Amino acid sequence: MMRRRTTLLASCTALALALGATACGGGPVAAGGGGKSLSGQTITVAGVWSGSEQKNFQKVLDAFTAKTGAKTQFVSTGDNVSTVVGSKIEGGNAPDVVMVPQVGVLQQFAKEGWLKPLSKTTERSVDTNYASVWKKYGSVGDTFYGLYFKAAHKSTVWYSPDALAQAGVKPPTTYDAMLKAGHTVSDSGLAAFSVAGQDGWTLTDWFENIYLSQAGPEKYDALAAHQLKWTDPTVVKALTTLGKLFKDKQLIAGGQKGALNTDFPGSVEKVFGPKPEAGMVYEGDFVAGVAKDQFGKKIGQDANFFPFPAVDGGKAPVVSGGDAAVVLKDGKNQKAAMTFLEYLATPEAAAVWAGAGGFLSPNKKLDLASYSDDIARETAKSLVAAGDSVRFDMSDQAPAAFGGTKGAGEWKILQDFLRDPSDPKATAAELEKAAAKAYQG
Repeated sequence: MMRRRTTLLASCTALALALGATACGGGPVAAGGGGKSLSGQTITVAGVWSGSEQKNFQKVLDAFTAKTGAKTQFVSTGDNVSTVVGSKIEGGNAPDVVMVPQVGVLQQFAKEGWLKPLSKTTERSVDTNYASVWKKYGSVGDTFYGLYFKAAHKSTVWYSPDALAQAGVKPPTTYDAMLKAGHTVSDSGLAAFSVAGQDGWTLTDWFENIYLSQAGPEKYDALAAHQLKWTDPTVVKALTTLGKLFKDKQLIAGGQKGALNTDFPGSVEKVFGPKPEAGMVYEGDFVAGVAKDQFGKKIGQDANFFPFPAVDGGKAPVVSGGDAAVVLKDGKNQKAAMTFLEYLATPEAAAVWAGAGGFLSPNKKLDLASYSDDIARETAKSLVAAGDSVRFDMSDQAPAAFGGTKGAGEWKILQDFLRDPSDPKATAAELEKAAAKAYQG
């Protein structure tokens, strides 16, 4: 699942800084003069990544090893991070660091008492180099537990420049103009959108972008915390707006049935694969990775994006996701783990993956030149420029039973809505029923 993306203090010596040391935090100096202070130690890092994402994260781990001498071991958890990590803790085999892909899971880990607060060095790094919203999403109460290393920009609509040029269409700036452009594309022989309805999480992303733009950030925060009910008129309105797209057979490749049989990689293939069926696909910046790695597309040339357009006169939304690094209390090597997080908080660590592609950093100090292509630079710039107006993926903030489980909760209810979008009110009532149960749990 693809959600599923410096100077600490002037008084620190350049050496201590380069080695990710905790000298400024008043803690032990993590890296000695030779820079191999952690030789002979091993840290285990667990995360959802597999394939090219895992390969690229390995480059970051290798750079840490080269710097400190510490060995690293990566454990892929698959999508169900909380279950896997929970059973490892119970079995006395806890990893040292977990890359947590959902705010809801980070909060759950903190409530279980599994997490160690991060070092003052990491905290200062984040205070200086990140918009404050990222610290907020990494904290539970007033305690800072999670460092957002990889972010996703989930307000990007990807398109085939050829398909739009053939239809004589320019990238739209409003939602209505996007649907109108979609009709022009479909008149020229291709469906407008490829929708990955087989994966419920993509449908939550569609809803969240519409809701954030149409209802505004305050309502978005209230709904994310379930202080606002899903039966609220703003939710019904957003579902109605989304339903317009879902029920328009001209706009969706293969119609509703086709969409429900298309998974996320398949939705990218329908636009950028050898036999295109649609001109556009909405999802996060990670679409570029699939278009490039699986279909050999040159990003910026054969595949491009426009920002998710503003809805009903609202502001264009910037919805984000991301993976936060946390340190487990039960890990065998907490000191080395803390040093690893201090390293992840530096632009130097972010630059390693930025150069490999398929990555965005919320770190403002990362030089945009580190990114491997102009499109990545543009998405990174947009994410950083959004500052505190960025809103984290709403379903990722929810308890997993509602916002993160295949065949249940929001994922399933929105799939049912895609199948039959005729009654937004009834769908809102279903969502409220499922949310009320999950938030009480």
